[in-house]
Amino acid sequence: MTQLIPILTIDGPSGSGKGSISKCISEKLGWHYLDSGSLYRALGIAAIKNNIDINNEAALVELIGRVNIEFKRTEKGHWGVLLNGEEVRSQLATEEVGQLASKIAVFEKVRQGLLAKQQAYQAMPGLVADGRDMGSVVFPNAAYKVYLTASADERGKRRYKQLIEKGINANLRDVVQDIEQRDERDKNRAMSPLVVPNDAVYIDSSDKAIDEVVQQVLNLLKNK
Repeated sequence: MTQLIPILTIDGPSGSGKGSISKCISEKLGWHYLDSGSLYRALGIAAIKNNIDINNEAALVELIGRVNIEFKRTEKGHWGVLLNGEEVRSQLATEEVGQLASKIAVFEKVRQGLLAKQQAYQAMPGLVADGRDMGSVVFPNAAYKVYLTASADERGKRRYKQLIEKGINANLRDVVQDIEQRDERDKNRAMSPLVVPNDAVYIDSSDKAIDEVVQQVLNLLKNK
């Protein structure tokens, strides 16, 4: 039955806009949504809450079996992230948690442990999945694949703006540097590195508005 469920994967580096684009498209289509990055971030938060060393791969794998992560639309139209029933969306946005997620993601057994959780999100009428290996590893047979990127400078500006709007103190140069370092880790890790998936449509969003990219992706689904 899962082979009959339409899946759109949107992969790309940090700050490329894949989260905003994916949420918008899932709402327009009425499809389910998976933010794979939030799974790793939520696991990082769970590790902190349970006093688990993020360098302890075995403990992290054991922890995966004890966490339940849900993505739900709130009454105000925002996407909520529930970790064992607790809303943690605001905690996921911090740079500290982002760095934790990036470090956790290099562990092969952690990625394997989260693979089944990610694949379990596919359900009718369809799924929009965003991340760094959705189209290459998690859903390699997805009918629709997009690789969304932008220059490191542009992604840094976007991330910096988000942090400032949330009242989080940030330095633009540091944010860009963090993004570049995260890119290197994601591209060079041994397990599920960041790549352009086979058959993916490549979109550079550096000079594109969100609505423009959304329409481009919707046209892809309509015409394929």
